Amino acid sequence: MANNNASGQAAEQAACLYLQEHGLQLLQRNWRCRTGELDLIMLDGDFLVFVEVRYRSYSGWGGAAASVDARKRSKLINAAQQFLQSVPRWSRQPCRFDVVCMGRAGTAPDWIKNAFDC
Repeated sequence: MANNNASGQAAEQAACLYLQEHGLQLLQRNWRCRTGELDLIMLDGDFLVFVEVRYRSYSGWGGAAASVDARKRSKLINAAQQFLQSVPRWSRQPCRFDVVCMGRAGTAPDWIKNAFDC
């Protein structure tokens, strides 16, 4: 389990750096509430972006993007609503949900902008 956690943290760090290289600004990392966790909360121009980072070294079970199913999307939406309620400063910003899929080291991230709506 520790190895998976380390891989996940490394993937989050790599995704964060990748998004920053593409102009996004990090606001929060691993924001937690009773309904879930938001991996990265970033600004992309005027957009508040809730980023889910998914790491899969093996794509035989559908890969990283497929793992963001309806149940996971619901948890992310609920966590984002909690964030917006707890930090009113951002409550009027336009928001979107992005997914960054990370694979083996050396492969480019797959950044899915506006991956789903709430």
